[in-house]
Amino acid sequence: MIKAVFFDFYNTLTSFDPPREELQVTACRECGIEVNRKAIPRGYWFADDFMSRENARSPVHKRSQAEEQAFWSDYEAIILKTAGVEVTKELALQIFTRARRLDRRLILFDDVLPILGTLKGRGMVLGLVSNLSRGLDGDCNELGLTSYVDFALTSFEIGAEKPHPPIFLTALERAGVGASEAIHVGDQYHSDVVGAKGVGINPLLLDRDGFWESITDCPRIRSLSEIVNHL
Repeated sequence: MIKAVFFDFYNTLTSFDPPREELQVTACRECGIEVNRKAIPRGYWFADDFMSRENARSPVHKRSQAEEQAFWSDYEAIILKTAGVEVTKELALQIFTRARRLDRRLILFDDVLPILGTLKGRGMVLGLVSNLSRGLDGDCNELGLTSYVDFALTSFEIGAEKPHPPIFLTALERAGVGASEAIHVGDQYHSDVVGAKGVGINPLLLDRDGFWESITDCPRIRSLSEIVNHL
C-alpha cells in the first residue's frame, strides 16, 4: 500500500515563465545565432540527461569554477547541436550565461496543485527530493506548496545527490514509511528512476513531451494526474 509520494522539483512540479525555449532563442539571438524554437525542448531533454549523469559522477556545483564553466559550456552545446547549430565552447558558455541572466520566474505546471490536493486528501505524505544547491522553503512559500508538502529535501542539505541513496533514505525516514510504501516521481531517468530503484522505492518517470519512449523498465506518465493509477 502506497503511503507517501516524493517529487522532483524542476521540470516535474515547476517550469519557467517565459519558457526555457523562449529564453534560449532570445539569448542566441542576442549572441548573433538564430535557432529553431521548436527544436529546443528536445535539446534540453538531451542536456538535462547529460546533467543527471554528470551529477551522479561528480556534483556540478562542487566542481572548480573552471570545471563548472566547462560543464555548462557542454550543456549549452548539446542544446544547440540538437537544434542543428554548432558553436564554439566559448560561444556556448556566452549563450548559456546570457540565458540564465534573462528575467524569468518559476511557475507550477497546471496539474500540480490538483494532484497534490488529491493525494493529500487520501492521507499521503508528500515530499520534495531535489538536486539543488540551496534549500526550497522560499520557493515552496512563493509557489503555494507549503500547505501541501510535508518536507522538502535538497542535495545541498543532505550532502548527497540523486541517484545516490542518502537523499532517498532520508526522505523515507522523514515520511516514516518503508521503501515499498513510497513512490518517487521525476523527469530524469538516471537521477530519479535509478536512484529510487536503488533503495527500493517505486519510480514513476514523468515524460511530459514523450521523449523517454525507449524506457521500458518503469512506468511512464505524461501528466501528474496519472499518479492515482499507480497508488
